[in-house]
Amino acid sequence: MSVVLILGGYGAVGREAALALSGRPDMKVIVGGRHPDRARPIPGVTSVRVDAADPADLATSLEGITTVLMCAEVGNDRVARACLERGIGYVDVSASHDVLTAIEELDDLATAHGATAALSVGLVPGVTNLLARVVAERSPDSGLDIGVLLGSGEQHGSAAVAWTLDGLGVLEGSWTTAFPEPYGARTVHRFPFSDQYTLPRTIAVPSARTGLCLDSRLFTTLLAAARRPAVAGLLRRPRIRELLLKALAKIHLGSDGFAVTVSAGTAQASLSGHSQSRATGRAAALLVRHLPGLPAGVRHIEQLVDPLAFLTELAAAGFVLDVDN
Repeated sequence: MSVVLILGGYGAVGREAALALSGRPDMKVIVGGRHPDRARPIPGVTSVRVDAADPADLATSLEGITTVLMCAEVGNDRVARACLERGIGYVDVSASHDVLTAIEELDDLATAHGATAALSVGLVPGVTNLLARVVAERSPDSGLDIGVLLGSGEQHGSAAVAWTLDGLGVLEGSWTTAFPEPYGARTVHRFPFSDQYTLPRTIAVPSARTGLCLDSRLFTTLLAAARRPAVAGLLRRPRIRELLLKALAKIHLGSDGFAVTVSAGTAQASLSGHSQSRATGRAAALLVRHLPGLPAGVRHIEQLVDPLAFLTELAAAGFVLDVDN
């Protein structure tokens, strides 16, 4: 039986992954974090206190574990190392390029211990990477345009909001993306999601760029304004940042809908639905289920699974997959 430990398991993504994996006869699921009192009970899922930042506590929590799903950003490369040197599989949903780059350096360690580390596992990166591989195979000499539309009405944790604020103004550029209905053509603003950095190397495309917009046009306009250097610098001031995080936690203008679209030349593919947290959690859970049959080493999701087969299986959970021929 596989024993899966979900670190950051009390958050929205971790909970969705736990729900997707719970009840399987071949799997025991444990959710761990520093605040077990925040965990909402899931039948058949065990909650434990784990401080991933404490090496001794982490080591104890890994006893008897076969796979770790990392749904937080707390020393991810150190957690990955602790897993891989014990032969434990590791799956990471992080969207930060520097986090994933640090884990990539553990490839030799993973191979030596016969363990697999799967990176870029979620909605973006993750689903976007798989869509990118689909369209790149149809138009191999074209650069990738990746559009991400997120629901501004969905409840997001403070860490996710803070991460978004930190990414504002890092990259320049905007373009129009044709999202599936009901969204249509929308302007996206370039944002430092990790997929655009890894894809030119993992699937050998000439270039890749990822842009973000929100389902609320008003919030997207504010997002564009916040990318200006002067405004972005102001938002990073501790007091202003604290006030803004509190305000954003209370304001939910828009829906929980999302859509991701990737185009290359005349080829285009998209996945859409409701709740980006659910999509990320479901994608991560599906990869965890596939992990035992995957080769050892550190790889990104598009290097590990058949993209159309994986996306089709994911879409069966209530999402809409649309691939142009």
